[in-house]
Amino acid sequence: MTEEVLYAGEKTTVDPHLEKLCRQADTAKNWTQRIIKDTDAVLVPNPGYRVEDYVLDKIDKKRPPRQSNVESLGQGMIEAGTDFGPSSAYGSMLIKVGQTELKLGQTEREFVNSACVAFVNPLNKFMDTEVRNVTRERKILENKRLDLDAAKNKLRKARNMHNTPTKDGTDPRVLIQQAESEVITSQAEFNGQVNLVRTELEVMLNARDRHVENLKALVAAQTSFYERCSQQMLELNRDLLSVSKNCNNCS
Repeated sequence: MTEEVLYAGEKTTVDPHLEKLCRQADTAKNWTQRIIKDTDAVLVPNPGYRVEDYVLDKIDKKRPPRQSNVESLGQGMIEAGTDFGPSSAYGSMLIKVGQTELKLGQTEREFVNSACVAFVNPLNKFMDTEVRNVTRERKILENKRLDLDAAKNKLRKARNMHNTPTKDGTDPRVLIQQAESEVITSQAEFNGQVNLVRTELEVMLNARDRHVENLKALVAAQTSFYERCSQQMLELNRDLLSVSKNCNNCS
């Protein structure tokens, strides 16, 4: 056993490849958090509702049903049209537009649910599993590194005092052997943790790359949503044109 192998006065470092994986993992974590936050803002524009949903999800309670702004608009139009009189042009159109707004609201509700299932939930699961596992194992690795540094420092001090008698009369060579044993044990634990962290990082980054399928699912949900909305608006325009013609014929 050589002193060069056992002693290093500097802070214990990890290999460059592991450091690169750690940087990639940090980038994946930060951007995933940002994407989740921004997607939530699109799906639930009301910040108060987002906070409420976050709390309810944490305590595993069901989110309350809420009427969207589009549905509220539609309901108001229907009530106004009914009050004005469905036989009048304006009243009749208000009812038809209101009914379509309700359909748009329901379509939006279905899209939000699809987007959550297809995209937001998988990303949240990624944060709660792979990212959390990596964070935990990296903290353990840091503690193992500190233990190894302490053991090396203890060995250094023991070697520096190999010619100095101890207060309790212990042979300095015994102290050196004990310190060497601690370094060997700490080094083995540190190396084992390095391998574990590397494995967890690779699992995390592979999971990140699989998000491409979730992204495709989000785009598919958005495509379906806008297509359905467009179709509903086209049908509304035809209905309004028919109402206008009927009113012109009656006048």
